[in-house]
Amino acid sequence: MSVLKTPLTELVGIQHPVVQTGMGWVSGPRLTAATANAGGLGILASATMTYDELEAAVAKTKQLTDKPFGVNMRADASDAPQRCDLLIREGVKVASFALAPKKDLIAKLKDNGVVVVPSIGAAKHAVKVASWGADAVIVQGGEGGGHTGGVATTLLLPSVLDAVDIPVIAAGGFFDGRGLAAALSYGAAGVAMGTRFLLTSDSSVPDSVKQEYLARGLQDTTVSRKVDGMPHRVLNTDLVNSLEHSGNVRGFAAAAKNATKFKAMTGMKWSALVKDGLAMKKSGDRTWQQIIMAANTPMLLKAGLVEGNTEAGVLASGQVVGMLDDLPSCQELIDSIVADAVKRIDAVAALRA
Repeated sequence: MSVLKTPLTELVGIQHPVVQTGMGWVSGPRLTAATANAGGLGILASATMTYDELEAAVAKTKQLTDKPFGVNMRADASDAPQRCDLLIREGVKVASFALAPKKDLIAKLKDNGVVVVPSIGAAKHAVKVASWGADAVIVQGGEGGGHTGGVATTLLLPSVLDAVDIPVIAAGGFFDGRGLAAALSYGAAGVAMGTRFLLTSDSSVPDSVKQEYLARGLQDTTVSRKVDGMPHRVLNTDLVNSLEHSGNVRGFAAAAKNATKFKAMTGMKWSALVKDGLAMKKSGDRTWQQIIMAANTPMLLKAGLVEGNTEAGVLASGQVVGMLDDLPSCQELIDSIVADAVKRIDAVAALRA
């Protein structure tokens, strides 16, 4: 079996430098454990889970694998410290964050043996979290499906590598061995993929929805601000098109309605939602409309990715969706990526002759 030893594999204790990102409603125990058992790093997505659901998901994942795995959290959530305590108590190996956690939270996790890996979208943010003690960073280019801005991975990755000396994991546009070999050539310690893992046989996304993804081309995604007020790459659908052409009043009304549904579904109190909103307001430059829309997002994603209702939901996606046409298992996917990367690295090395 092909093996690539990098600072990431050594830091986390995994076999292959391949990370499955934490995707809301997608990265549950089954997908996370399947990735871990295949030698990669699976990450549970907890932002769409209540605390009790996260506790159950961690326990279920530990039943399905004895390999290292991670949990992705919102650093600005009102119960973030409690969730970190859960990770420490349960021996979870990695804590990943969409927004950078504060110094004291990083220190507490590290002191208890948890590897801290924030996701960032600019070199200056990587420098900041590195100075706070982060063990590694995931850097996602504009090709990805997150909120990291429009700079392409081919430029964002080297800018971050030049700025910090901690392991850098490349995300945005990766799906095969060519990408892994290229990322390692840049100096990255591994790659992270979302859409590619969503489109596996181990993913719990309904098959009908997976077929929606597989039918799409490279031009079939939109970076929308109408989903949650932040740049968010999604598949082009009738709903997304209508959101893009909707006025602010209509969009805000729909968002407020879905935010109320999210509150009912999670059992959150209004005081907790307001507290989270205040934290989001303090941590960035979002308007209150954007904050309400952020609570709207989980319901739109759930409708599409869990309930399979593509007319009422949105389908988060990286631009890479246009390159995918199959549904391998996590084991098949990771094995093929690593084997192909090794061949390509060897082929490049042979050029020196």
